[in-house]
Amino acid sequence: MNINWYPGHMKKTKDLLKENIKLVDLVIELVDARIPRSSKNPDFDELFVNKKRLLIINKYDLANPNLNKAWENYYKSLGYYTVLYNSNDNKELKKLEAVIEEATADIAERYRNKGIMNKVIKAMIVGIPNVGKSTLINSIAKRKSAKTGNMPGVTKGKQWIRLPKNIDLLDTPGILWPKFISEECALNLSFTGAIKEEVLQIEEIAYSFVERIVKVDKNALTNRYGVELSEKTIENIDNIAFKKGCILNKNEVNYERVSRMILNDFQDGKLGRITLEKPDNV
Repeated sequence: MNINWYPGHMKKTKDLLKENIKLVDLVIELVDARIPRSSKNPDFDELFVNKKRLLIINKYDLANPNLNKAWENYYKSLGYYTVLYNSNDNKELKKLEAVIEEATADIAERYRNKGIMNKVIKAMIVGIPNVGKSTLINSIAKRKSAKTGNMPGVTKGKQWIRLPKNIDLLDTPGILWPKFISEECALNLSFTGAIKEEVLQIEEIAYSFVERIVKVDKNALTNRYGVELSEKTIENIDNIAFKKGCILNKNEVNYERVSRMILNDFQDGKLGRITLEKPDNV
């Protein structure tokens, strides 16, 4: 599988990041807790060199609890400010705000030493598509589209959002990178919905997912669909289809329907708390 996909709007987004990085004090990156490595854009390390970085491991409520902490510790060991977060739970806001305050404490102190009190800290939020940036922004801003208006030096039409604790946040569109080095990375992004069906067919994605999930958590499909697992992936998909009524005329499997169901169930957490990757040290 050779996937080389880089839509024009993503190139424009990368150019936007390059143009505006000089304006910000902090870069906040979201990754998906179910695929913390595959959902981390490798281009960001070059784009944001010498910038303070906060890594939010989002959707941890959908991921394996035993691996959540391992990933948090792994990225902390690489020098990131890191926090496990669920952007759908407003109770998590205080935890996130505390980490943002910790990450920017020395910046605020430098401004105070210069006699600048209550200086607004500028941050940029980045991540791949479908990682939960919009939900996070709406929750932490405590209101939707809390825009502060255009600011000097920012591409026309881009808006800053005022957050608590004197933080102005520049939202950016989701961005992938020009070429996926490994098939596993591309498939992981497809499983979570970061890569859409124009690139890979949904039946192909579901087949690869079922093949993978049997290795990661062999009970997930049985617990959800009540099927006995076979050594053949296609038989597992067929059994799920018949069990859940994903059938066409003449008892033929509706592969598109059963594929969507399986992938939606994974993305919604209905297959259980599953993490598809482990840190190098685990």
